[in-house]
Amino acid sequence: MPATILDGHKIAAAIKEQVARQVCALAEAGTRPGLAIILAGEHPASSLYAGNKIKACRELGIYCEKFALPEAVPASELCQLVGELNQRDEIDGIIVELPLPPGLDRDAVLLAVDPRKDIDGFHPINVGLLATWRPGLAPCTAAGIMELLQRSHTPIAGAEAVIVGRSDIVGKPTAMLLLNRNATVTICHSQTRNLAEVCRRADILVAAIGKPGVIRREFVKPGATVIDVGINKVSDAGVFRDLFAGNRKREQEFAARGWVWSGDVHPEAAEVAGAMTPVPGGVGPLTIAMLMVNTVRACTMRRGSAVIREAAASSSGESRPC
Repeated sequence: MPATILDGHKIAAAIKEQVARQVCALAEAGTRPGLAIILAGEHPASSLYAGNKIKACRELGIYCEKFALPEAVPASELCQLVGELNQRDEIDGIIVELPLPPGLDRDAVLLAVDPRKDIDGFHPINVGLLATWRPGLAPCTAAGIMELLQRSHTPIAGAEAVIVGRSDIVGKPTAMLLLNRNATVTICHSQTRNLAEVCRRADILVAAIGKPGVIRREFVKPGATVIDVGINKVSDAGVFRDLFAGNRKREQEFAARGWVWSGDVHPEAAEVAGAMTPVPGGVGPLTIAMLMVNTVRACTMRRGSAVIREAAASSSGESRPC
């Protein structure tokens, strides 16, 4: 029996519905969460992602400002803008879209963001809070993976989890969040020996390595839950055939566009897995939903009033106009 498909769009919609109720409750308490998005240079993917975040803010009632800076923006000017946004009380979250133009120090810019407004969860202070089980802002893709597992009723406590990929954005924080929920966690990387054998131990297998189709059926324990974080643009005809030969819909897409999206997990893994996320439509929608969650969380944590915290905790009941 093929794997159950875990619909990221459906879960993201449920999360956004909760966020909308929280934003309504905050509005009644006289507060509106605010987000600032900084774009430096003309990067098509970054512009697309920023547009999706702005759209989500509008849908949910979150205040949003976009700052578009030229490709040749000096580092001093970018950091000055970040500093000004740090001081603005109505701005609760700051996103610096990556990658930055050549010549700008990514780490220096991200370190300039106030950790209380770091809704991407990249600042070392937030990483430290996550590692020590303290309240903070977790990276959104990792947090989205946890929401997906919980809302699909996947057992976590006592499960063996294997993460393929050790990035600061996905691999490491996902491992910490799973560990905090009492999973037994192994992180794999380019130097891991017998990768397929290690992966086959996993009840929960998270692929975040950035290579199309690298996780094949022999990597997957029968019945395992497989979370595919990869989003790879496949334009090579040979790679396409290996992944999607016989898939009529994908063949039509490839013929029309010359490329298709692929995850890190080969489609044949669905013959073994118990549940899998699709690409696209799996983890991706949850990342933006969790950005909205983190914006509201940053608002309530930073502004700190008991009234606001109580209002933001309201995540049940009927939706009300606001």
